[in-house]
Amino acid sequence: MAGKRIDHVGVMVKDLDTSIRFYTEVVGLEVKSRFTHTNGVLQLAFLGFGGSDGTEVELIQGYNDSLPTEGKVHHIAFNVDDIEAEYARIKQLDVSFIPGFDTITTLPNGHRYFFIYGPENEWIEFFQR
Repeated sequence: MAGKRIDHVGVMVKDLDTSIRFYTEVVGLEVKSRFTHTNGVLQLAFLGFGGSDGTEVELIQGYNDSLPTEGKVHHIAFNVDDIEAEYARIKQLDVSFIPGFDTITTLPNGHRYFFIYGPENEWIEFFQR
């Protein structure tokens, strides 16, 4: 598994601005990028520490407004060096792709990804910067 690391954890939020304010002012993260997903619905913000290229928090607004009071972790993402090769490798395995996320998607910032289900139906993302 050379070239892989945990890239980010996606957290569903009701109010992106409020969540950004909390994670920057209280936790000390900085906004690395913020944009509308190519689907035109979801608003995304990636936050990290001090310009580091380490693990990030991705805030996601727009999935639904009925989140539990505890919040909701949406997915865990693993960074890969070659998304095309990883996609081809995963397609050969006995795993289920998440409908609607079962092909490689390219975001406006050039990052690319796809999703599969984990063994407990958790969402697993393979992500290339």
